[in-house]
Parts: sequence; C-alpha cells; structure tokens
Amino acid sequence: MSTTKRNYIFDFDSTLTRVEALDVLAEITLENNPKKEEIIQEIIDITNLGIDGEISFTESLERRIKLLEANEADLSQLITDLKKQVSSSIERNKDFFELYSNDIYVISCGFKEFIDPIVKEYNIPSERVFANTFKFASDGKIVGFDDENPLSQHNGKIQCLKDMNLDGEIQVIGDGYSDYVTREAGVADKFFAYTENVSRDKTTENADYIAPNLDEFLYVNDLTRNISYPKNRIKILLLENIHSDAFDKLSKDGFSVETISKSLSEDELIEKIKDVHVLGIRSKTNVTQKVVDAAEKLMVVSAFCIGTKQIDLEACKEKGIVVFNAPYSNTRSVVELAIGEIIMLMRSVFQRSTEIHNGQWRKTSEGSREVRGKKLGIVGYGNIGSQLSILAEALGMDVYYYDVEDKLALGNATKLDTLEELLSISDAVSLHVDDNSANKNFFGDKEIAQMKDGAHLVNLSRGFVVDIPVLVEALKSGKLAGAAVDVYPEEPRKNGKFLTELKGLDNVILTPHVGGSTEEAQRDIADFVPNKIMAYINSGNTVDAVNFPNIRLPRQTNAHRFLHIHKNKSGVMAKINEILAQYDLNITGQYLSTDPKVGYVITDLDKEYNKEVIEKLKNVEGTIKFRVLY
Repeated sequence: MSTTKRNYIFDFDSTLTRVEALDVLAEITLENNPKKEEIIQEIIDITNLGIDGEISFTESLERRIKLLEANEADLSQLITDLKKQVSSSIERNKDFFELYSNDIYVISCGFKEFIDPIVKEYNIPSERVFANTFKFASDGKIVGFDDENPLSQHNGKIQCLKDMNLDGEIQVIGDGYSDYVTREAGVADKFFAYTENVSRDKTTENADYIAPNLDEFLYVNDLTRNISYPKNRIKILLLENIHSDAFDKLSKDGFSVETISKSLSEDELIEKIKDVHVLGIRSKTNVTQKVVDAAEKLMVVSAFCIGTKQIDLEACKEKGIVVFNAPYSNTRSVVELAIGEIIMLMRSVFQRSTEIHNGQWRKTSEGSREVRGKKLGIVGYGNIGSQLSILAEALGMDVYYYDVEDKLALGNATKLDTLEELLSISDAVSLHVDDNSANKNFFGDKEIAQMKDGAHLVNLSRGFVVDIPVLVEALKSGKLAGAAVDVYPEEPRKNGKFLTELKGLDNVILTPHVGGSTEEAQRDIADFVPNKIMAYINSGNTVDAVNFPNIRLPRQTNAHRFLHIHKNKSGVMAKINEILAQYDLNITGQYLSTDPKVGYVITDLDKEYNKEVIEKLKNVEGTIKFRVLY
C-alpha cells in the first residue's frame, strides 16, 4: 500500500448515494400534491442546472427548497430512504472507510441533517462532514439555509478546501461541476469523475480519472478493496448480433462490453482479442488454436448457442480458458420448427404455397396426410429430441427413437436398438445428433436406402451430418417424399447470397439455420450465458462448463479467494498448501476438481495475505492460470 499522505474528499449526492437527496425528499413531501410529477421534474431540472454550473448553486438551492415545502419531521423518512440508496460499490467496500477513516472527508452542497446519519455508518464522524445546514421555522418548516456557509455559495467547495488547509495530496471524488472545479482551482491534486450513478460530459471531460465505481478508484490508488480487479477493467466482446439483453445484463454488472454485429475472420479476431477477457460468439466465429494463442488475457469463451464445434476446446483448456454454451435455452424453438415442418411436409403445404405464389390454383388432397397415427423416428434423444417426442405424441404420432447412449423414454415413446429398425418403420425422420466430427455424412446412401419409400426427412441438427448429393438424388427419384433442411455443410459468415444443391426442389423446405432463432430463445440465451460468465468471473463457478472441471462454489464476502488452474499432475495440490502454510494462511474452504488434463482448485482464506504468496503460487510448476478473486 502507498505511504504517501493522502486525503480523500467524497461528494455525497449521486456519489456516496445513488440519488440526489433533495429529489428523494420531494417524493416524500409532495406525495399528496396533485402537481407532484410536474414539481419533481422542475426540481430535477434545477438540480442539474446547478450541478452543470448553468446557474449559481445558491440560486439552485433557494429555488429547490421553496418548491419542496418540507418540514423537519420529513427528514427521518428521508434518512431511512437514503440508507437504502447507498451506492453499490461504496457499500461493498466498507473496509476502506474503516481502515482509512482519518483520511476521508465528505464535502457536499447537501445538508448535514441527512448526510451525517448516513456516513456515520461508514465511520465518517460529523466533524469530517462539511455541508450546508437547514433553517427551520418555529413549526419545523424548512425555510432556508445558512447563507454564511461557504458551501451555500457558488464554488463553495473550493473555499471549503482552502479553509480546511489539509496536508498531503488531496483527491476529490464526485460527479458534478462543483467537484471538478476544485482541481481547476488548484485546491485538489486529482479529480476522479464518479460515474457509477450518473455520467455528465462536462465532469468526465475535466477528470484526471474516470471511476465507474469505487473499485476502480481503490485500484488506481492501490487501496484496500473488496475485489482485486475492478469489473470495469474486464473487457467483454460480443460478436454476431447477440441479443441486446446480454449487453445490458453484463454492463449492469459492471463489465466493459463491446458488441459487433457480425462474425470475425481468424485474422480479424486475432487482432481484436489481444485485450479481451471474455468472448461471446454464436456459430459463425471460429476460435482456433491461433486465436487462443493470441488471446493473452482471455478467461472465458461463451457460445450463445448449443454447438461448440467452432471452438477449439482443447486449446482453450490448455490455456485455462473456460468455455460455456447454452444447451437448453433454444430447445423449444427448435422443437416447434421441427413440428411445424413435419406437418407442412405431410400436408404438402410448401408445394401448394409455391403454386399460389406462382399464380396457380391447385386444390387437391393428393400427397396431403394428417400426422395423427403416423410414425415419427427421432435420431438423437437429447434435450431437443426428447422434447420433440412429447409434442409429437401430443399430436397423436407414434414416437420411436434411437440414441447411441441409453436414454430414458418419455411418455409412450419407444426406444429402438438400431438405427436401421427406426428408419424402416418411420413416416418422418427428424435428426438431432450432436456436432461430433465423427458424425460427418452420418446420414448417407445406406441410411436413406433403409428409409420407407415416400418418407420425409427433417435436419435441424448439423449441416455436415447429411450427405447432401445423396439426399438430392433421393428427393428427385421419389425415394423420399420431402425434406426440411435448416443447416448446411458450409454456411456464410453474414447474410447475403447463398447456394445449395437443394435449391429449386419443390418438395424441400429450406431455412437459413433459424431453428433456434426466435426472440424468446435469444432472450433466454442472453439470460443464461451471461449468468454463467458472471458466476465464473465473480465467484469462480464452473458449473456447466463444456471443457473444464465443474465446481459449484458458495459466494464469499469475508474471505479472500484464490483460483488456481494447473496441469493435472501429482504434487500440485500439496505444493499449493505447502506455500499457504509457509505464510501462516488459514484455509476456510478448499475445492478441487480435475479431469485428465487440468486441475482447478479454489482456496478461501480468512485473513490478509502477503503479496509474495501470490508470486509463489503463480510459479508453482504446472500452473496454467492464477487469479485472486477478492
């Protein structure tokens, strides 16, 4: 920690608290006023004019107090409300206020009557609070303020700091005009624009540092803090037009998030990923060995989709990069499309629709059949296949399934032991196999030959699973009555021209990989995947990681947590604990999980640690990544 004498000067409104106190007081005093909303908006406008220096602070204060019509009795409710509105990062860094109490002051253009009770809980006594005071009438009505107090005047904070005559460096932390002018006037050495609650252009433009939260301020000053590395310094890159809810959720949690609407080529991604900590992609961006090698800071790759074939999972594992996906979020969307396409194929809807679009009227029952009583064969009985099973049965279909793994049948579905048996009896076959490279051309000459004549094929799984030329021939020859295809062996990176051998066949429904592309699914994915990212970054949880040992961890608040990722070799765990014992560190919890290649150990400690221990743990033989969480 630094030994330089420093004085930390905090603003109150919109810094220590998330709100402007007089705005909250207005909500209380004007509760029954029919013009409440109009008056509150006027108060807010006046507040902002004063904060931005557009009118004198004295004028701003006079006009607001007149509009408030407040009484001393209203202050107890205001204090109760303000205690619930302390800024999040202030609240979680209470230790800083305890340890540095002799160096911390509050200088505010607000009022001691409500500031003192709030900051007292953060070990800031009244004598370290410099603020205005109210004037009360005999009946308790607030009628004004002490106009001899320099803080009631324009640029009052400058005069206040001069009068305090503090020794050492002076750092001012605030969100408005009255804060940053202290730096311009030379009475403060540094000004931090505090933007956790509100960001004002005039303030940030004049700042030495921008502090999105107290964590950043403490990090810059190397002070005691609740988390070792501020979240705003953790950069997240989201590609391929990922739903905006993901951006909102991750930004709200404090991360710096950048979005790009398209996928990136390998070279583009290598250039972009150098300072990225978390990468979010869909199916078109490939995270290759070269990308992983270039990713110096990367901790997480998140696939906002089911498949992870586009990610080199082993390369990520070897660099200690955890991979998450969304295995469940879009299953309903895929299943509904499968059901819809099975019905459309059975009823020849696509052909009839095309004829109408071409100006032809052909009303016929030929080739149009109900799905009720027909046999549906499901290949792959995972999350999607099993859901499809339930819905198809509800429509009256007889459901059969085949899976290489032993899967429990749902409802009245019948498990078959061989793919050949399933294909031979099914009126419609729906493919739901995974993206294992061994499944390339899994469905070819042999499998189509085994299908019933006149059956239908639906592929919503992976493009490389079906041998397309063989499928085309089967459709042209009449072996198959129709097909619905959503995925292709080669798919473009962005929307535009696309050609397939299936084009022009009137008994084929073609869609551009939209099985999971519904608004509901994308919202669900944008909720599920960020939760996994935040759980790992914030607490070390790896539950549902695709390529990593899974550990579910309790959230710690009064402990330090070390995360150690290492090669799975004997002696590493013993060496870690030997080092901890050497520095007399008491372990309150320790969690370990391994797979054949890597080990992941989390250690919780109940006391401060010497920084030397960090270096020693980083240098343990076999260490891949080490991180101090808090």
